[in-house]
Amino acid sequence: MENNGEKNVKPAAKGRETSEFLMAIVRTLSTSADFEQREKEKARIEKTFTQSDKKLVELVSENYQDLTQITQDFSTISKSVNDAREKIKKIKDDLSSCKTLLHCKRDELRRLWIEGVEQKTMVAMLEQIEQIKEVPTKLDNLLLKKHYLHGTELVVNAVAKLENQLAGVEALRDLKAELITRKEQLHEVLIEELNKQIYIKAQTPNFSSLPGKKTGSLSKQDTLKRKGGNGVPPPERMEFGKEVKEDLNSNPEDDPTHFIAILVESLYMLRKIPEAAEGLKIRIQPELSAIIARTSQYILESTSNQMDASNQSQYLLDLLENIFYQFRFVANMHKVVLRNLHRIIVSGVPVRQECLYDMTDVWSKIQAVVELLLREYLDVENTSASRQRAPTSFDEPSTDINSFFAKKRPAKPKKMALFRFDASIHAISTNSYVDDSRAFDTGDLFSSSLLAEMGLEKNQMVCKPSVYNITAIFKPLEAFIREIEDAIACQDGTSSLQAFVTDFVQNIFLGHVHYTVSTSIGSATKDLIRYYKNPQMDEEDESFDALRHVVDHKTQKELGVNRPLLTSTVTVDKNLQELRELMQDLPDYADQFLNMICNTLKEYRDTCHSAYREIVQYDSDERRVISAMWAKDEDISRFLSFSYEVRSLPSWRSLQVSQGQELASEDVCSEEEIKALNSKEAQILISNLTSSDGLIQQEIITDVTQMRTIANVHESLEWFSNRMKDFSNGLSARSTATAAESAASVSKLSARSTATAAESAASEYPPVSEKTLGSLRNLVKDFQDLAEICLLLLHLEVRVHCFYFLLPVAKQSNYAGPIDDLDPDSNVLKLNKDLTSMEEVLQQSLQPKKFKYIFESLGFLVASILMNSIQYMKKINENGIKKMCRNLFAIQQNLTNITMSRESDLDHARQYYELLYINPDDVITMIAEKGSQYTFQEYTELVKLHHRSHPALSPSQLEQRMQKLKDVFFKTPNGECDS
Repeated sequence: MENNGEKNVKPAAKGRETSEFLMAIVRTLSTSADFEQREKEKARIEKTFTQSDKKLVELVSENYQDLTQITQDFSTISKSVNDAREKIKKIKDDLSSCKTLLHCKRDELRRLWIEGVEQKTMVAMLEQIEQIKEVPTKLDNLLLKKHYLHGTELVVNAVAKLENQLAGVEALRDLKAELITRKEQLHEVLIEELNKQIYIKAQTPNFSSLPGKKTGSLSKQDTLKRKGGNGVPPPERMEFGKEVKEDLNSNPEDDPTHFIAILVESLYMLRKIPEAAEGLKIRIQPELSAIIARTSQYILESTSNQMDASNQSQYLLDLLENIFYQFRFVANMHKVVLRNLHRIIVSGVPVRQECLYDMTDVWSKIQAVVELLLREYLDVENTSASRQRAPTSFDEPSTDINSFFAKKRPAKPKKMALFRFDASIHAISTNSYVDDSRAFDTGDLFSSSLLAEMGLEKNQMVCKPSVYNITAIFKPLEAFIREIEDAIACQDGTSSLQAFVTDFVQNIFLGHVHYTVSTSIGSATKDLIRYYKNPQMDEEDESFDALRHVVDHKTQKELGVNRPLLTSTVTVDKNLQELRELMQDLPDYADQFLNMICNTLKEYRDTCHSAYREIVQYDSDERRVISAMWAKDEDISRFLSFSYEVRSLPSWRSLQVSQGQELASEDVCSEEEIKALNSKEAQILISNLTSSDGLIQQEIITDVTQMRTIANVHESLEWFSNRMKDFSNGLSARSTATAAESAASVSKLSARSTATAAESAASEYPPVSEKTLGSLRNLVKDFQDLAEICLLLLHLEVRVHCFYFLLPVAKQSNYAGPIDDLDPDSNVLKLNKDLTSMEEVLQQSLQPKKFKYIFESLGFLVASILMNSIQYMKKINENGIKKMCRNLFAIQQNLTNITMSRESDLDHARQYYELLYINPDDVITMIAEKGSQYTFQEYTELVKLHHRSHPALSPSQLEQRMQKLKDVFFKTPNGECDS
């Protein structure tokens, strides 16, 4: 366009320049008075003219063909224009002639025109009649193909013609009545089709977790899911500004959104919008209930031969997921309907607002139907009457270990049943048959009125009603509730369905879980305490009762342990495992379940401590065995100091390494340190358990089965505490901001904070209260401490048994007899039998490392006891020395069989007694020459016994030898070291 403008402007500009140039020449020639100057100007002009002529000739020669063509075209055009002028002139003449002729026959022409108009009107009316007669057939065809917009337009136009243009045609009276009737019925068809598009088309079940499903049946649903929103685009993205049109060459149901717009537009053409809105509003709840009934029936038919009684809640989860899937589709379709209704209202159609409905009505009906369904499957009607109250919080004050070992007032004995038949073969088989027959017999479990309201039958329940069904459905249910609350924008932040779920969990489910757990654990621990409180029973009953409280080998294999565990501990762990699973299934109530766990742990801890006290008591005055005296209230400081001394032994350190705790390199003891630690332990025991006053009375555990019980308690509590420790380590505490927000909105559990979601994603369990978590870890430590106390008790008890049997060996036996007794002392034989019994029991109940800890360094202690007992011997001869050596050899053989290592410390003790064969002066000389092998006190007692055994020796000789021993002993290097 710019180039064309330049071309149009250039010729005009050149013309002006040429004119100005000529005028300048004329002015120059006319004003110039000098002839010579005019001649110069003339010559210049002639020269320029010659150049221009020459240039023109060149241009003409170069463009000759174009000029020729232009000339020819101009001639042709000029000729055509002349011809056209002549034709126009002729036409004007002809028109003038026609006008004159028509003016002469005006009346005849008017008559013919009127007849023509009448004929056209009659033909048009006949055509309308023919079209009206075809309306029923066309309407049937359109309705059959579901082209409702064209059908509605057809019948509306037909009725309008029959009531206006064709109102006087009597032959069409019957047809008119028929079309009016069909017009009145058409809006019902449209409303029914709307309901079908909203509810029936929502049936795209998703039974991905059901057994035996066909993968091909889900292809349509997967396709719809890939499209998003059940194949329906979100209503917010739909364009409603365009005119609604219907394509007769396509299937209207291929596009549900457009099809709904056609149906609403058809209802608008029928002027039935208020009736349609009211009809849709009334049908919401019945249609939603019908969806539940159809989906339930489908699940039952799909899994009729594959129902798994142990996995019933999964079928309920499938039911709810598919119902929620369909309800979302229903809500989207209602949005589409409402957007079309509002489009019509905005266009200016007068419709009363109270005749319409909104999405709040839809979501309210959905919530009501879901709540009715949940009431049935959660068994609300049957469980609400027997509500149990769950503990609100766990707040245990800081406890002292002394309180668990304090004296308790003895409980009154309860009357026990002699026997029961519930474990008989007949009772077990009968109960199993009854349970199987009732697995899916839900006929008497449901309220008939609620089932009728939902459109369900008694045999359409996919699983048995139970409060525990909430565990499988809680998370998808909460997600669906959040969708509802986001959709309706609750002013108080809580929907009615959320209020129902919250009320059910807090007031029914938590109490039911607490009651079930307490009952299960109570039945297990009750038998445990009864067994501990009745140790005096015959052997047959005792073994039977003991076996009842230890799990079988199959259970051990399932738990991955190689030593027996108490049934009560396994029962408690199983119940706590269920509570841990509930923390994951119902994350919003993790704190409540953790409170239950802490309360359960506290009760079981008290039960275990009570059982421990019953074991270590040996008379009605609650006097405890010596090994347990270290744990008495008044001796607690000494017990702790001694326990720390014991834990410093290498056997304890190796035991901790076997349990997974790493041992630092600086903690590894050398042989000298091991000997020093063993010596320290022996000294502490000897100083507390030996005296010249008397012997140990009935202050030991005489029943080895009780030792086995203690070992079982240790293994069980250690296994249990490790599991609970792993659980506590997997928990995380809520941040302060999140905890404050949670406390401020206890009733608004649907509100999720971003911080809580982030913390929960990083952990297997949701964040919990920091205070409760601290209480849990303290309880776990209490179980660890009690397990270690049980192991320490066994460690001490074995050693106390050695004192019990070995102290009489020196104090009561005669070692100066005239006859050489070839057998060891009777108390030594009893000790060997006792050690063998304890070995058999503890080897089956304890792990090898712990068994080694119990019996390790026992040879050193026995040697120390017998060497220290020399002070209680009145006299000894060679026969007595031989007898003592036989005692040591017998014990050495037995301990070697137990520990599978030679107890060299007993050789050391035997060599000590063999020094009695030698004269004291020779012993002192040996010390001076070879160094000391024993302590100064041990040499002193040896010399004293020699003098007691030889009455002829005077006290002055004893003093001289003692002084000589002292001088020699403390001058030797070994003696200095020993001192």
